[in-house]
Amino acid sequence: SGTLRFEGADIGRESPRQRVQRGIVQVPEGRQVFGALSVEDNLLLGAFARGAAATIDTVWALFPVLRDKRSDDAGTLSGGQQQMLAIGRALMADPRLLLLDEPSMGLAPRLVAEIFNHIKALKAQGTTILLVDQNARAALAIADRGYVMETGRIVAEGRAADLLRDPAAAVRRICDFA
Repeated sequence: SGTLRFEGADIGRESPRQRVQRGIVQVPEGRQVFGALSVEDNLLLGAFARGAAATIDTVWALFPVLRDKRSDDAGTLSGGQQQMLAIGRALMADPRLLLLDEPSMGLAPRLVAEIFNHIKALKAQGTTILLVDQNARAALAIADRGYVMETGRIVAEGRAADLLRDPAAAVRRICDFA
């Protein structure tokens, strides 16, 4: 129950296409790149719904490895490169809100660090990000605010730095009020 609001508007009954046109763009869990299409074609698809609002040069600058593989089939990329491609595809829609669903899932620790560094760079550029990830420590390290969920229920919330510093105390404090 409740409402889903974005920039003051109730968007609960809007189609996914309408939400994308508002600037809400999701990078789905599991990357879901179009494996048989080239890296460049995957990126161009990201600009389709909003009329190529961003330039591909923005994505090349953020992820130079993708520029080097622009003609390769997306399915031949490593997991980390596919995650970069999925994020790059979302950036092509020039999002006002970027939803990242489990960007570290299935990646080696080195690649997780690289992906989170890119997310941190996007945040520094002013991109509003809603990040959902089981790697709480990495997510809280770059977040302003955090919510800890357990079996679908919020058990802690607050400044990310506070949750990161003492997550057990934050959970106890919130649960004491429940």
